[in-house]
Amino acid sequence: MTVVVSCVNLKGGVGKTALAVNFAAYCGKQGYSTLLVDLDPQTNSTFSCISPEAWGKHRAENGTVADLLGVRNTDHAEGNSKTAEDVIIEDVFPGVDLVPSDLNLFTIDLDIGARTAREKLLHKALKDVIDDYDVVVCDCPPNLTLPTQNALAISTHYVVPVSPDFLSSLGIALLIRRVKKFGDDMELDIKNAGIVLSRVGRQSAFRDQTTADLRKQFAGKMFKAEIKERSAVTEATAKNKSIYDMNDNEAKKEFSAFSVELLKQLGL
Repeated sequence: MTVVVSCVNLKGGVGKTALAVNFAAYCGKQGYSTLLVDLDPQTNSTFSCISPEAWGKHRAENGTVADLLGVRNTDHAEGNSKTAEDVIIEDVFPGVDLVPSDLNLFTIDLDIGARTAREKLLHKALKDVIDDYDVVVCDCPPNLTLPTQNALAISTHYVVPVSPDFLSSLGIALLIRRVKKFGDDMELDIKNAGIVLSRVGRQSAFRDQTTADLRKQFAGKMFKAEIKERSAVTEATAKNKSIYDMNDNEAKKEFSAFSVELLKQLGL
């Protein structure tokens, strides 16, 4: 059975993309056939894997996730829409395929808000290919709008990245409640795989206290692994590489430790 995990938070800048991209890369390295789905209109996961030029060419010729969600009007003259097979870019990393994102997702709630079953458009679009993968990783925008809802609707699990500062930690309990309500409304069992501290900066008394408070409030749900803020992550993104192709061994260890924990939560 394919496991699908979404990286979600209500706040941006907490390291969702780095976790999604490098977890997908880790899964590919371990021999799992993996699909990375970028549902954030900022397209950060996409540009972590391919260049803007390659994205523009692929978008024009093969489409993006916006096509799968019915946002872009890219029907051919013969009436055939873009399919998942068209949109997927194969082998962006070893063992990892990509569904690239699109700036058009910024207005998706206006574009398809009146459509029936709008939360299951991604499910419908991927139904013929999802069984080809062991793991699907969804990078979601920092909200619970339609792209995130579509990701959750195909998810078996979700993970919450959070940085150890006051503003980033706000809303975690609300997010967990809203995901549960969404799952109940859609009659889905979406498991919380846990909360991971990411983009951890230099040590300070305030950060230490915030971390301690998070680990106390969400005892049993916090990952042991923590991801520190490192320049190698930014450099990897700029070079369209995963952290495993960089020379920062500490960063590799941190992402690997997180990935091992997450795979266990996913039952793999």
